[in-house]
Amino acid sequence: MRSALNSIKNGTTVYVKNIKASALKVKLLEMGFSEGKEVRVLYRAPFGDPMAVDIGGYTLSLRNDEAEQIEVELYETLSA
Repeated sequence: MRSALNSIKNGTTVYVKNIKASALKVKLLEMGFSEGKEVRVLYRAPFGDPMAVDIGGYTLSLRNDEAEQIEVELYETLSA
């Protein structure tokens, strides 16, 4: 089941399935969000924006509107 990264709960590990076509796509690809990449949601700011994720061993901060452009899938869905 695909979801936007901004809807994933803290502590959950997901895999990038797609980045929506937008003005942010190139920026997100440069940041390491390529298809198949493992992403772990670490935590969110007190009001939920921005969020911190671990990708490739480093921590990134994303605004909700940026994270909404990244379609992800849970590991359990991929292995089924």
